[in-house]
Amino acid sequence: MGALGTLAVMALVWATDIGAYFSGRSIGGPKIAPAISPSKTWAGLAGGMVAAILTLWLMKRLDLLSVTDAMGNSYFVQISSWTGALVAILAQAGDFFESWLKRRAGAKDSGTLIPGHGGLLDRLDGLLPVLILVGLMLHWQTA
Repeated sequence: MGALGTLAVMALVWATDIGAYFSGRSIGGPKIAPAISPSKTWAGLAGGMVAAILTLWLMKRLDLLSVTDAMGNSYFVQISSWTGALVAILAQAGDFFESWLKRRAGAKDSGTLIPGHGGLLDRLDGLLPVLILVGLMLHWQTA
């Protein structure tokens, strides 16, 4: 996937987080799973999905979704902008899973390496399931 592809995936997850945060804060509304993550709303999820779709569309327009395999063959990853919605859902699922783990452990944060951010795992929780999806998509398209 390379450095540029990795950064593109990270940007997609970050866009999801940013869109979810701002739309959830500004619109509010019903909570998705208050027992696991009390601040996550359906409006936030929708905002994250829109942000991911727009970011993926922009990446496609800027041709940031090309990959080169180990043999030097170049592929353009054929994905729909709606894949951004799936990415947003997976990123949120990763966040919920990490919140669930913290609640089970009785911890507020997953560490102190990054002060004020809930720990390093809070920065990676949405990225992990998305990277699995991207890896599967690349495998299917280059196989």
